[in-house]
Amino acid sequence: MPTRKIPRATAKRLPVYCRYLNALLNANKRRVSSTELSEAVQVDSATIRRDFSYFGELGKRGYGYDVESLIKFFKGILNQDKLTSVALVGVGSLGSALMNYNFHQSTNLRISAAFDPKPALANTIKSGIPVYPANELKKQIKEQQIDVVILTVPASQAQSVTDDLVEVGVHGILNFSPVRLSVPDNVQVQNIDFTNELQTLIYFIESNHLNGQDE
Repeated sequence: MPTRKIPRATAKRLPVYCRYLNALLNANKRRVSSTELSEAVQVDSATIRRDFSYFGELGKRGYGYDVESLIKFFKGILNQDKLTSVALVGVGSLGSALMNYNFHQSTNLRISAAFDPKPALANTIKSGIPVYPANELKKQIKEQQIDVVILTVPASQAQSVTDDLVEVGVHGILNFSPVRLSVPDNVQVQNIDFTNELQTLIYFIESNHLNGQDE
């Protein structure tokens, strides 16, 4: 297990490595080089070797990496050797789409509970997931011992819902709202902003076009 702090960028690449390694194992490939990994996941081989070095000696020079051993190691790092239940708050269009996504087929995650203030959704089953009224949020999060929540509520509600989640011990929030949440140091927030991602993508496309014109 790692004994020093792992950079955030490295941590975000670990699930990508794990998915590709699983594909290799399913194809009966037993070992892989950093160069082969680089071509598959579009991360340069020097970065892959540096990422892996945070966890000690995972491969052998001239041999590469043992696929099955790497999968077992990274599943332990990512807690993929046990099922993790998460909750979803906000069953609108985006929330409904996420509920329809089969997380458990490719990860160790499942949405086990959803919450929404709309009376028509209260105490129903949607995509196989129970939907509770918003006023049961704190009670159910505590009873089900849920530590991670996906937040897809309007901006005006995001901070107040977050305060309730922090109060009942949630330590991880995947935030799809456009609000930058205020949380204690022991709570991790991952912000997903589609607008920013699209604008960044368009910027790089335009930059590539301009660079091509200069050549």
